[in-house]
Amino acid sequence: MAGETVITVVGNLTADPELRYTQNGLPVANFTIASTPRTFDRQANEWKDGEALFLRASVWREFAEHVAGSLTKGMRVVAQGRLRQRSYQDRDGNNRVSIELEVDEIGPSLRYATAQVTRAASTGGAGGGNFGGGQSRPQQQVSEEPWSTPGSSSADAWSTPGSFGDDTPF
Repeated sequence: MAGETVITVVGNLTADPELRYTQNGLPVANFTIASTPRTFDRQANEWKDGEALFLRASVWREFAEHVAGSLTKGMRVVAQGRLRQRSYQDRDGNNRVSIELEVDEIGPSLRYATAQVTRAASTGGAGGGNFGGGQSRPQQQVSEEPWSTPGSSSADAWSTPGSFGDDTPF
C-alpha cells in the first residue's frame, strides 16, 4: 500500500512471543523487540549503549504459530514490517497513542548465532509462500517440489548439499 511506513528493526526479544487466538480462532502472536544503539567512545576507548527502543510487534495467522514455535526470549532478530499507530483509552480514561510494528518478515539474526531452518507444511492461503497455487501440500511430499516433473525423484535442491554443482550463481 502506498504511504505506509516500512521499517527494518534489529534487536532482541524481551520475552517469548505470546500466542493467543481471537474469538474467531485466528492466531496472533505479540512480542516486544528491544533495539539498543551502540556507539564507540574514542575518548573512553569503549562501547556505550544508547537509549533502548522497545517496539511492540504482532504477527497473524499461521505466521504467528511459526514465530511462537521458533523464537524465544533473548534471541536477536531482524524484523521488517509496517508501523501502525493505534489510539485507545487507558483505565483512567486518558487518551493514549501507541506505535506498533505489524511484522511482514522476521527471523533470527545470524551475526552471533546459527540457525537450522525447517520448512513448515503449508495450509495454503494467500501470501503463504507456497508455489502450489494455494493448495495444501502434505508433509510427506516435501521432497517433491511443484516445479519438478511429476514422478521425478529429484530431491529438494535446497536441502541437498552440493546438488547445484559448481555453477551456483550466488
